[in-house]
Amino acid sequence: MRITCLNENTPFSSDFSCEHGLSLYIETENSNILFDMGQTPLFSENAKKLGVDLTKVDFAVLSHGHYDHGGGLETFLEINTHAPVYLSEYAFEEHYNGERYIGLDSSLAQSPRLRFVKDSINLSDNISLFHNNDKPLVRDIDSGGLSAVIDGRKSDETFRHELYMLVKEQGKSILISGCSHKGIINIESWFEPDVLVGGFHLSKYPLDDTLADIAKTLSQHKTSFITCHCTGTQQYEFMKKYIPSLDYISCGRVIEL
Repeated sequence: MRITCLNENTPFSSDFSCEHGLSLYIETENSNILFDMGQTPLFSENAKKLGVDLTKVDFAVLSHGHYDHGGGLETFLEINTHAPVYLSEYAFEEHYNGERYIGLDSSLAQSPRLRFVKDSINLSDNISLFHNNDKPLVRDIDSGGLSAVIDGRKSDETFRHELYMLVKEQGKSILISGCSHKGIINIESWFEPDVLVGGFHLSKYPLDDTLADIAKTLSQHKTSFITCHCTGTQQYEFMKKYIPSLDYISCGRVIEL
């Protein structure tokens, strides 16, 4: 598998512009996948620089309904005229950070290209998407001041709109998670993959015993972790003291797994 980072908060080199958000181009043995689209068309500009032809994407996955992962959805639908886009049935709920709307463009909700996922779905023999909304929590979820409008009421986020993509290839299981809002320790315990790639949603955590405990807990697992985006660069450096193999994929970087 090859993962090319089309957008992330930090650039791998000065050749790439970047923004807060995430977009990954994933090449498996049989599929070309776009996982998230950042918040603007920037992911498509970086794709050109990296020699990635977005018209050859077989399908796209939107990990959750926040602007910094799905803001580029309209751009992708214009560039690629055939690939379905898989996303949670809850993705177009209204999402807020305080009073600021951070959800998707509701005008796109009726696109015939969208495939809404209710629980879990197999996209191929070796690629699956999961909600895991009914899984027990090892640790409680922290809404972090985020909220959603559900049944007409604004309430703390449960992140029921978050999806995870699991790929099994060449004897390895690789989990892709956009932001891990449901808790990186919960997600790790649910899947126990060989490799976990994604944001850990830790950028607001102080560099203290709580973050150290998270890192120590993750270090006890066999999984190799490649993080990015909402983990935070300072938090990443701090966690590396406890997980020396922890890696970081920034905008423009290509990783072979």
